[in-house]
Amino acid sequence: MSKTIAYIGIGANLGDARETVTQAIDLLDRLPQTSLIKRSSLFRTAPVDAEGDDYVNAVAQILTELLPHDLLLALLDLEQQFGRMRPYVNAPRTLDLDILLFGDQHIDSPSLTVPHPRMTMRAFVLIPLLQLDPLLHIPGQGPAHQFVPRVSDQAISVIS
Repeated sequence: MSKTIAYIGIGANLGDARETVTQAIDLLDRLPQTSLIKRSSLFRTAPVDAEGDDYVNAVAQILTELLPHDLLLALLDLEQQFGRMRPYVNAPRTLDLDILLFGDQHIDSPSLTVPHPRMTMRAFVLIPLLQLDPLLHIPGQGPAHQFVPRVSDQAISVIS
């Protein structure tokens, strides 16, 4: 089976969000047929199109043999382990895990869209992604750094 580099967006704003994000990164390294390559710093960001406390966000780069939908199921399981509830769209969350990129694949299914459809509009995604790979190319869209001006009005700060 072939291995694919994927990028996972991680966020939380309920409970001990910093500890949750740190634990989630560690658990990504324990997923079947998957290993953590590197992780971004932790960032604090205000909610975008949402409410609640500030978020702690990060991005992890992983190497996986899982198929995209199998990876999604594993991520949803991790969210459930942390008590993720979905009472309404963009509700505050104990843990949010998103597949941002899966190699150079384009996926458009009812349960998964890759590249993540809003990744170029969110500082909490772009800045950690670019920290991991300043030359990152988003399939079908071009260099990730070209989207930074779009998010320059969104407050983001490194916390570790």
